[in-house]
Amino acid sequence: MLRLTQQELTIDAAGPNGMPRRTIAGLALPYNVVATVNDGTKVMFMPGSLNAGGKMPKLYLGHDSSQAVGLVTNMTDTPSGMMYEARISETTLGNETMVLLGDQVLDAVSVGVNPTRFSYDEKGTMIIEMADWQELSLVPFGAFKGASVDRVAASQSIPQEPVEIDNIETETPNEELDNMEQPTETPTVIEAAHVAPIVYAQPRNFKLPSAGEYIAASLQGGSVLAEMNAKIQAAAPDITADPSLPGILPEIITGSVYDGLNPIRPFVSAIGTLAMPGAGATFRRPKITVRPVVDEQTPELDQLNPSTVTVSNSNVDKKTFGTFVTMSEQALDWSDPASINIVLNQLAIAYGQATNTYAVTECQGAIVQTTSVADTSDPADWIAAIYEGARQISLNSNYLPTHMVVTPGTWASLGSLVDSTGRPVFPQIGAMNAPGQLSAANWNGNPLGLVLVVDKDTPGSFMGHAAGPAAGFEFYEQQKGAISVDVPSTLGRTIAYRGYAATFMADATKFVKFV
Repeated sequence: MLRLTQQELTIDAAGPNGMPRRTIAGLALPYNVVATVNDGTKVMFMPGSLNAGGKMPKLYLGHDSSQAVGLVTNMTDTPSGMMYEARISETTLGNETMVLLGDQVLDAVSVGVNPTRFSYDEKGTMIIEMADWQELSLVPFGAFKGASVDRVAASQSIPQEPVEIDNIETETPNEELDNMEQPTETPTVIEAAHVAPIVYAQPRNFKLPSAGEYIAASLQGGSVLAEMNAKIQAAAPDITADPSLPGILPEIITGSVYDGLNPIRPFVSAIGTLAMPGAGATFRRPKITVRPVVDEQTPELDQLNPSTVTVSNSNVDKKTFGTFVTMSEQALDWSDPASINIVLNQLAIAYGQATNTYAVTECQGAIVQTTSVADTSDPADWIAAIYEGARQISLNSNYLPTHMVVTPGTWASLGSLVDSTGRPVFPQIGAMNAPGQLSAANWNGNPLGLVLVVDKDTPGSFMGHAAGPAAGFEFYEQQKGAISVDVPSTLGRTIAYRGYAATFMADATKFVKFV
């Protein structure tokens, strides 16, 4: 989820004849403007990258879905940016929100989008070409400086002029936005569903609260706790690694810190996650083990044969994943970029890698069916093996495979396949009549129509039906995130990152290993 914040906001609390309308309007996101999110990544949205004809985004407080206060009612796509109009619901929380808007406590909006198509220019700026706009949040601070609430009309007795969305002025004139320099070179497009990291564009000058401060915010609850949680989640922009010390040196670090690991979870991203049940260390997952059998009635009025339907419960055990570090006050106060942000990001990446390894290893280890590839350089062997696996899956379940999870070595073998004339079997260019596409520039591919998932953590390659409600394998997760506690006796702070995960092989007959 990419979150960029814009502070251009108007409020219209009175409609025609003094009736309350409770609407806000403004610029949700400017186009052709480069913004820097909290991890140092520069992003820019291209004109038309947000779909104005899609589903209306919900209106939240501080990107907290439990703090819903309304709904976006109108989206207007202009050459300069995406304009919006939203209505505040007439609830207790909505009424409180109107007061905060009127007092200019909440004077910014922040969009929550999921990039679906983007690329990088030569300067490393992420160019968003397509994105799903999922939510709009009211926040007290924005990433774009200088913008503020234009007008507040909280009284029904004050006549209001209709909000003209197209004419709302921003600090950057529309002419300047239209004429801003466009990227001159468009690199290879990367599909965000496989590689897009989660990025939060909140202000960077935030220090993690102490245990007492967090407890006090928890007691207050509401927007206070939601704002603190959002800032904690956003406080992990930089990464470092020093070979001489187990922690971060309390010295100034120039520039952003390099990390050679791409923090993605290929397998988990491909199959998706399910919400972890809250109570108990173990939960039960029902599964049909005996199905009814229908026979032909011969002759007429003869007694039908009885059937049995058996549903058995399988126990699913929750697993806890996490780690922690203890840092000195000096490392926290003297490092630049802030070492707390570096460490938090590394802890989150380590958690993601561990849970992805757990999920793909559990799935591959539970598969019993196999299909053989005698010669990995022979296209005929691969095609025969894939169709044999599809035959075994459909024979037992009437389902066909959807995904092909492979090691980097298998991916290289598939991409190297050539026909008798030396042409690639799965070409990236000129793929007419080809059985699929593969590219050395990214892991997206569709050999014989299957969704390709390349994962360095899988112990072996396999294929299976892993999508939709009939998916044969399920992954449950509850990310608890970061927590910190001050250690006064050593003038330090202990920071931990943790979460819960569980897997359930619902039907091993929907998967086949490649051997």
